[in-house]
Amino acid sequence: MKAALGAWLLAASAVAQAGGIDELHAFLDGAKNGRATFKQTVVARAGRPPQVSSGTFAFQRPGKFRWSYDKPYEQLVVGDGAKVWVYDKDLNQVIVRALDAALGATPAALLAGDNALERNFTLVDGGNADGLAWVDATPKAAESTFTKVRIGFKGALPRAMELTDAFGQSTRLAFDSFEKNVNLAADLFRFTPPPGADVVQAPSGSK
Repeated sequence: MKAALGAWLLAASAVAQAGGIDELHAFLDGAKNGRATFKQTVVARAGRPPQVSSGTFAFQRPGKFRWSYDKPYEQLVVGDGAKVWVYDKDLNQVIVRALDAALGATPAALLAGDNALERNFTLVDGGNADGLAWVDATPKAAESTFTKVRIGFKGALPRAMELTDAFGQSTRLAFDSFEKNVNLAADLFRFTPPPGADVVQAPSGSK
């Protein structure tokens, strides 16, 4: 009885102390698709007032995602598995680039790729804080969009992301209502430029 109880306590302790990288792998292995709402806060290095926005996020591996900003402005980022489309409604402009050039350049691409993080970043466990198990990621390429990425997991799902870019600007994301392995419409990850929109093809290699 004591031996069984001891084994159970050891197993429970191992689960409770699961590191961020273990949580990341559990997310990659266990969530083939998903959706969530998010709140994004961007803080500039110069100390300007934070920019707060919110919206919805959906993904389907490998490489398909939809990142939609609803407030305070409307912008849509769609990865269809081959290309990434960025649509600014106010400007009526679409920027399109190859998916490979965009992987690792957006939070959505980082979460939707099967191994985008491990391919493009060096990962270490970031410890536990605020009830989350964190992964610290530093880019392998000097020209990466981000200088540092932190992702906080709970229950094998991402709950927060912190990204720092080369200009010292930090972006903080909080995910809510995260659901995995749900029914998602196929057209969610397709994008057709609206009539009259200015379509700009990003140069090869552009982030």
